[in-house]
Amino acid sequence: MQGKWQKVLMVFGVIVLVLLAACSGSSQNTSGDNANEENESGSNDEEKVIDFMHLWPEGSSKQHHKIVNDIIAEFESNNPGIKVDPEILGNEQYKEKLQVLSTSNELPDVGMAWPAGFLEPYVEGDMFAPLDDLLEGPLKDQFVAGTAEAYQVDGSTYSLPLELNITPIYYNKAIFDEHGVEKPETFEELQTAIQTLADEGVTPVTLGNKDRWTGSMWYMYLADRIAGPDALNEAINGTGSFSDDGLIKAAEEIQNLVDMGAFVNGFNGLGNDEAKGYFINEQAAMYLMATWDLPEWTTNEDNPKEFRDSVEYMKFPTVAGGNSDRNSFVGGPGVGLFVAENSEVKQEAKDFVSFFVQEWGKRSVTDAGVIPATKVNTEGMDLPQMYIDILNDLNEASNLTLYADVQMSPSTAEVHLNMIQALFGGEASPQEFAEEQDTAIAEEE
Repeated sequence: MQGKWQKVLMVFGVIVLVLLAACSGSSQNTSGDNANEENESGSNDEEKVIDFMHLWPEGSSKQHHKIVNDIIAEFESNNPGIKVDPEILGNEQYKEKLQVLSTSNELPDVGMAWPAGFLEPYVEGDMFAPLDDLLEGPLKDQFVAGTAEAYQVDGSTYSLPLELNITPIYYNKAIFDEHGVEKPETFEELQTAIQTLADEGVTPVTLGNKDRWTGSMWYMYLADRIAGPDALNEAINGTGSFSDDGLIKAAEEIQNLVDMGAFVNGFNGLGNDEAKGYFINEQAAMYLMATWDLPEWTTNEDNPKEFRDSVEYMKFPTVAGGNSDRNSFVGGPGVGLFVAENSEVKQEAKDFVSFFVQEWGKRSVTDAGVIPATKVNTEGMDLPQMYIDILNDLNEASNLTLYADVQMSPSTAEVHLNMIQALFGGEASPQEFAEEQDTAIAEEE
């Protein structure tokens, strides 16, 4: 019996040793798994994520959307350990969500903003980081004159523009040639061209002033050419006045153009799309509108090729004795990129914004037909000639005056736009036009 129990104990001992060894191995494996998890966790801790909210969904902005994705992929490839996490919303949804997030100061690390009045509440609430260091560093001298300035508040820049629109006068060269009209270089020559066309029964200029901002652009150009590039801005910000002699003269010239029959019949009752139809259907010789319409005159095959081949553009003419030049434009940047002040990856977010702005400038024209806010080297670019010419003009721009209604608060903008319509319609004198706006601006101070 004793021998039998000894054998049993020996077998039991072996079993115990095997189990202990197995437990030991299992313990070692568990330890290894934990180590792997810790390594993975450590790796995740090291990865930095930039939350990026933009407003170009694939469905409605396919080309923009693709460019954004390509830029993100390239940035991530160039910056291992940094991930860009996009959130994409439509225009109005985007604005609403940004406002909601601002109430708890939980903005994305990088997002999109508009200039002037849109920007100010976010800056006053210390929600946007200043980006002057980028303008003095990797983006120095890369923007068209006046574009980045549109995103300044109290001398600091809080967003960097991606897109830019300026406002040339498009004209139908075939109509000009038929009636012996030369492209005008001065305002006096423009008046002569208008008179010649009107005398021959041709509508000189189409204008849809039911929308009001369309007429504002005519006034803004005359304000710039007569009073200089600062007078209108100073009137808007309250350091000057709409009663400035040059600004009054600009308002007088608007009414002179109306009296000459410069604009299409019923212009104050026409929307912009209706007015554009007169130009497309070759029922009007000229049309002043922003460069967002460039595809209409270049690549839109819905418009006859013969018509598209006839469309050329001119810079707004100079005025004799005026204080500005033909390289000063009325226009404005589109959306710009901001960096949240309280971002936990602020430097990485700034690096991404800098990279994005530069890459957008290289790709947006050729890939989406969009004029960027940065200067573009057009050499070797495969683009319609009108794009090439406008891009080259922008590289020589001396000034960009931001659309007046965009510079103003919503209530003051409404007064301005109503007075524009009244000025064109002869329902307000130039002095009344000035006084109403000065009063509205003073009431806000």
